[in-house]
Amino acid sequence: MYCLPRLRRARTPLTLVATAAAAAGLFATTVGPASAAETMSAKGGKPTVVLVHGAFADSSSWNGVIKQLKKGGYPVVAAANPLRGLSSDAALVKNLLASIDGPVVLVGHSYGGAVISNAAYGSANVKALVYADAFLPDKGESANELVSKFEGSVIGDVLRPVPITNPDGSKDFDFYIDQSKFRQAFGADVPADTARLMAVSQRPGTGTALNEPSDEPAWKTIRSWALVGSHDQIIPRDAQVYMAERANAHIEEIQSSHAVSVSHPDVTRVIEEAVRTVR
Repeated sequence: MYCLPRLRRARTPLTLVATAAAAAGLFATTVGPASAAETMSAKGGKPTVVLVHGAFADSSSWNGVIKQLKKGGYPVVAAANPLRGLSSDAALVKNLLASIDGPVVLVGHSYGGAVISNAAYGSANVKALVYADAFLPDKGESANELVSKFEGSVIGDVLRPVPITNPDGSKDFDFYIDQSKFRQAFGADVPADTARLMAVSQRPGTGTALNEPSDEPAWKTIRSWALVGSHDQIIPRDAQVYMAERANAHIEEIQSSHAVSVSHPDVTRVIEEAVRTVR
């Protein structure tokens, strides 16, 4: 995912994000060839569901959803998201989409919502978009900007910055959620043992990516659904509702933390609602 809170303290992680804003961005996406190969063609008449995770997570965050989709006979790809830059992430997902035969329902969690908004633009086989506790940026908006519009995000208070040097020599920060604060901030309704594993295995996002502006979003032309987590402390409920209403998305609210795909894998039901509109 992910975005940041309001600009507040001079030395909070958000300040570090702002100072890093010139470096190359966040969240590039790669796809495991083995899993992708299983779903290159939707021969059975059902669209392929492509799942894109956000920051501080990985593709395993979709495991409960994948299990239910597979039971329903859907071809599924869970794209691994390196979390390096919005434009590069979206380009890689777009390439993946182009390799899939037949219609696609594209699903994004958190920062993954920004990725799918960009990747689906101009991808003719994407027939529906599903956002789960996710960003729906308009052109020129960054994740950080959208979070800063609303009160309620704790992200700037829980991040731990790690300085990095990019391959081109530019400086940036990788941001992790402090493990001791992970469950409370990210997944308060996730079992404690599961949350501890998620905290240890979390994948960082670069600070600059949080400030990378979106290109033209696909939600302006593709029918969209938004699952809003009312207890989300990363992307506040009001921010999610604002973005979803602006996109004319079909909105459903659920009492969930930010980790909705883990704590409420019946998010699959919303995906299936979108699937039923695909012809």
